[in-house]
Amino acid sequence: MNNPCAAHRGWSGRAPENTMASIQMALSEPDIEWIEIDVQLSKDHIPVVIHDYKLRRTTNGKGQVRDKTAAELAELDAGSWFSPLYRNERIPTLEAVLQAVSGKCRLNIELKTDGIRYPYIEEQVLKLVRDYRMEDSVVITSFHIGSLHRMHQLSEGDLRTGFILDGWRDSLPEELKQIGSDFLSIDYGRLTKDRINRLHAAGIQIMAWTINDERSIRKIAVLDSNIIICTNHPDRWRSAMLTIEANVKR
Repeated sequence: MNNPCAAHRGWSGRAPENTMASIQMALSEPDIEWIEIDVQLSKDHIPVVIHDYKLRRTTNGKGQVRDKTAAELAELDAGSWFSPLYRNERIPTLEAVLQAVSGKCRLNIELKTDGIRYPYIEEQVLKLVRDYRMEDSVVITSFHIGSLHRMHQLSEGDLRTGFILDGWRDSLPEELKQIGSDFLSIDYGRLTKDRINRLHAAGIQIMAWTINDERSIRKIAVLDSNIIICTNHPDRWRSAMLTIEANVKR
């Protein structure tokens, strides 16, 4: 299909986000080309997969991720908040996710850092990606442009990086070029045909997030067939793509 699908935090519409359950659900569908996850560091500097800095929303824990060791985080229930069916689903390590995904799907790893929090997250993530030889199937993204610049330097340009943005500015293509990034993860509401054309002219791949209704998916997809659709609901992406294909054949 056109417009590749990125399962946002795994198939987070059907299973608790950023868990092996949501990731395995996405992996079970061969037409899902990407899985997006969020990575932080435990107190003992182990990359773990969780979105919020605080544990309360998606686990039965309290406090901040960075204040718990990986072993302590592994004891938390990261599934019951979503459904009793996922009771005792755990916070996975990045290594566990890489093991599961390797050779099956592309991975968008978002570094959850503000430049002060997790000062060595780039080194830790890069090491794991290299250990699993996934340089060609991973893109590292972040809202913090300094983190992307650091990852580009550490990897000597061997690892793709991408900026995450919920706005727009005309200087974006040049900014991305300066930090060695060729990927933009952007709020879908900011995209127009002109902006898409400018980004493509600069050699930048676009991921549009987070699109969870079929009408909006179709709206973005018809602007450009190469835009990656990041969604909590890959089934709605599939339905939208089939509708577009059916309309084209008429």
